[in-house]
Amino acid sequence: MKALVAVGIIFVVVGVLALWMGEITYTTEKHDVQLGPMEATFKEKKTLVIPPLVGGLVLAGGAALVVLGLTKRK
Repeated sequence: MKALVAVGIIFVVVGVLALWMGEITYTTEKHDVQLGPMEATFKEKKTLVIPPLVGGLVLAGGAALVVLGLTKRK
């Protein structure tokens, strides 16, 4: 399999996932106070929103790479 086709397939998969999920939620842990052996921490949930336009552009770019990789003959 050519490298261009492989990269295109990866982009297509990422684009489809971005359109399907729409957002990524993750948790960060923050260390606020450390006083000797005692430590105060808290966890915060954050959400990264992926606009549908970005997912669509990645999907279209991946499809274009697959087509270019398959039609390019040496």
